[in-house]
Amino acid sequence: MNSLYSFSAAIVYTQCDPIRKPLSFYKAKTKTKTKPQNLSCSFRHPYNKLRVSALKSDPSESHQTGVADDEGAEKLPLRQNDANFDSGWLPAFPHVLVASMSNFIFGYHIGVMNGPIVSIARELGFEGNSLIEGLVVSIFIVGAFIGSISSGSLVDRLGCRLTFQIDSIPLILGAIISAQAHSLNEVIGGRFLVGLGIGVNTVLVPIYISEVAPTKYRGALGSLCQIGTCLGIITSLILGIPSENDPHWWRTMLYIASIPGILVAIAFNISAQAGRINDAKTVIRELWGESEIDSAIEEFQSVCKSDGSDSDSRWSEILEEPHSRVAFIGGALFVLQQFAGINGVLYFSSLTFQEVGVESGAVASLFVGLTNFAGALCALYLIDREGRQKLLIGSYLGMAISMFLVSSAVFCPLDEQLSNNLSILGTIMYIFSFAIGAGPVTGIIISELSSTRTRGKIMGLSFSTHWVCNFIVGLFFLELVEKFGVAPIYASFGAVSLSAATFAYYFIVETKGRSLEEIERSLNVKA
Repeated sequence: MNSLYSFSAAIVYTQCDPIRKPLSFYKAKTKTKTKPQNLSCSFRHPYNKLRVSALKSDPSESHQTGVADDEGAEKLPLRQNDANFDSGWLPAFPHVLVASMSNFIFGYHIGVMNGPIVSIARELGFEGNSLIEGLVVSIFIVGAFIGSISSGSLVDRLGCRLTFQIDSIPLILGAIISAQAHSLNEVIGGRFLVGLGIGVNTVLVPIYISEVAPTKYRGALGSLCQIGTCLGIITSLILGIPSENDPHWWRTMLYIASIPGILVAIAFNISAQAGRINDAKTVIRELWGESEIDSAIEEFQSVCKSDGSDSDSRWSEILEEPHSRVAFIGGALFVLQQFAGINGVLYFSSLTFQEVGVESGAVASLFVGLTNFAGALCALYLIDREGRQKLLIGSYLGMAISMFLVSSAVFCPLDEQLSNNLSILGTIMYIFSFAIGAGPVTGIIISELSSTRTRGKIMGLSFSTHWVCNFIVGLFFLELVEKFGVAPIYASFGAVSLSAATFAYYFIVETKGRSLEEIERSLNVKA
């Protein structure tokens, strides 16, 4: 999920370096330098205590309906579904669509400052001050961090639907305050409020979707988060085109940003509330169908007896087994995701396109957005067919190969045109690979592995880690590139991507086809 939760810092890089140097500058710098068993991983590893496992299945049952985690591992029993094609995803789709609209807001606010920041700076009197321009953009990240870390307690106490509605308030107010701003402080305050709302939403959306989506379609429906973010970015880039000729167009764009927040607040008045036992049968019938009621209620009751209520959970519980294992996996995945370099690649993508004759930054950004969108569509198709672990490993391997390709093209160019073309190819491959796995799967699998009692807090902690790493990469990336050149930095991104693939191979377990309750019971039994 996600969460495509990695584009905001790229905008910071773009705006904090107003006189951007051509890619050849960085090239020149480089040249001058010379289950129980069935859900646990089946590989022996010294850190096997950190792996998550699930209930051992009955051999006869797994022979009929199971899938294997890894070669030689026991088969996993899946929930019985109609053998023929069915539309079991359809009842939950409207609720998932409404939740994904929050990610659309996220994507829109990521792209909304990409072009208009120049007009805003000129009108409000801080043009040419790259520090202030960077602050206007990056204050969003500060708000998002605070929103993420507070979201766990909010969702535990208020539930998903009410939290969505309350969270729409800073999103709407922030957009309107920014649109009406006549001073620097007003713009910064509006952007902070928007970031606060976005921080809550990035945690809330994958939690809500994982709880309302039927097991069979949970991965695909969860991938709609990524698609919503991509569509938001593309929409903001398209709407931002008139800002090149109209210096006041940025106000209209920010007013438009308040509309999705209003729609989300209204839509959740009629949306189902996940996680309320009193209305559980009605909710399950509406979302999953009549045939799932008995088995789902039985699982809910089993989990409630062993795990307790989430409303009285404590932050200290994530330091206890089995929650600490999931918290470690969640934090590590986001650290690896951010230090694999998605924001840096996005920043240099526009420079790379300029080298081959694409002078318009908007066109380059739009092309990158469409590539990301295409990858998200592939993830939608593959995630419930191939599984989460395979997508993560394949995604990070593709990102590593792409980074090594670009590094080789920059460091040892045989021909300038060939070098530029390889850089474009590597950049597109990298973004596509990220969108297939590292982007959407990270948020989805953390919410799946987390227990009902601590899901909100673990997700909040994980996404807070994301925003901190996002900020660190944004702070030091340009300085490191200017000091060492782009090739060594891209090579380091490739090395981190390889590390992430290795981590996914040893520590990530396959949750495809398992209900959240099955996974949670297995964690409690193992602990």
